[in-house]
Amino acid sequence: MDEALIKRHFPILDQEVNEHPLVYLDSGATSQKPNTVIDAISKYYKEYNSNVHRGVHTLGTMATEGYENAREKVRQFIHAKSTEEVIFTRGTTTSLNLVAQSYGRANVHEGDEIVITPMEHHANLIPWQQVAKLTGATLKYIPMQEDGTLSLEDIKETITDQTKIVAVTHVSNVLGTINPVKEIAKIAHEHQAVIVVDGAQSTPHMPVDVQDLDVDFYAFSGHKMLGPTGIGVLYGKQDLLENMEPVETGGDMIEFVGLYDSTWKELPWKFEAGTPTIAGAIGLGAAIDFLNQVGMDKIHAHEDEIATYALDVLSEVEGISIYGPKKRGGLVTFNIEGVHPHDVSTVLDAEGIAVRAGHHCAQPLMKCLSVSATVRASFYLYNTKDDIDRLVEGIKKTKEFFGHVF
Repeated sequence: MDEALIKRHFPILDQEVNEHPLVYLDSGATSQKPNTVIDAISKYYKEYNSNVHRGVHTLGTMATEGYENAREKVRQFIHAKSTEEVIFTRGTTTSLNLVAQSYGRANVHEGDEIVITPMEHHANLIPWQQVAKLTGATLKYIPMQEDGTLSLEDIKETITDQTKIVAVTHVSNVLGTINPVKEIAKIAHEHQAVIVVDGAQSTPHMPVDVQDLDVDFYAFSGHKMLGPTGIGVLYGKQDLLENMEPVETGGDMIEFVGLYDSTWKELPWKFEAGTPTIAGAIGLGAAIDFLNQVGMDKIHAHEDEIATYALDVLSEVEGISIYGPKKRGGLVTFNIEGVHPHDVSTVLDAEGIAVRAGHHCAQPLMKCLSVSATVRASFYLYNTKDDIDRLVEGIKKTKEFFGHVF
């Protein structure tokens, strides 16, 4: 894959930050956008800005076609059976909350179990805490191995006939752990439980086939996969979605409204109350076009190569602690001995290197790692080994700045 050629499609990367060429290593938080995505959003606002579904005029028809074409692109991208299984939301957090509030509260009862992992992002943890509190269910955690992975033996022991929901991240946003979602789904289904997957860190970086994985719900965000902010997706198996009640009600999701009762539209619009993020969906569709053109297999292989290289060169720097397994997604999380992660990030920023520091919305995981925060460098299709070399040089300067000699 020609990273230099790909990089030319991203105008934001062609700049200096603090008098240094920008090295963007924060795609796990949000990815940068190629010109085709920016142009698609701009074209919508310039040429056919209108609301969807309700209008019969030309602009309204064009907007509706753009919006629903984006849904079909998503369906193909994740290999859903039909567009009825593709719900547009504001992002992964909204998608997971929708499942928790609609499916979870209706199907989980006192004495039931909700199984999650210690590595979950808060978006796939707090909603289940709330469901457990409201229903009297028990929240259970699959034990995590020392290297940040899950063992199938522990998974089998934790999921029981009392388990109603298994909620797990596909790829950890801190450790880079790639969880065996397909195997977890099989175990969950053997106990008549449903599986809910946080795909925020997997969908942008590897091929995803929700039918092959046999997941019941799968959530992800557009802004982490070259698309705009404010648009996300909830995939759900059709039979489950049809039996769920909408969380939001109002315009565009209704079939009939009377003075004392109302009925809902069919899927997927039942869960899309009000004016949707039309430009966001169109931008997401353009992002999917770009990813497909490059090829998800190539992107995954490229990130694997970059992550392996980063692990190798960072491991040679004294005083660095690296968290997570050797086999991982496209990110590396680390700490420098004696230097707070926020200070590391500040010094790296002065060198034009953008990384993320903090608890990464995973405070229980930080506790498991016996730290309060970490530094995370996350990669994407536009990153190169030269970017990693710049990161290593920046880390060495950070150590020098704080007077650490190892």
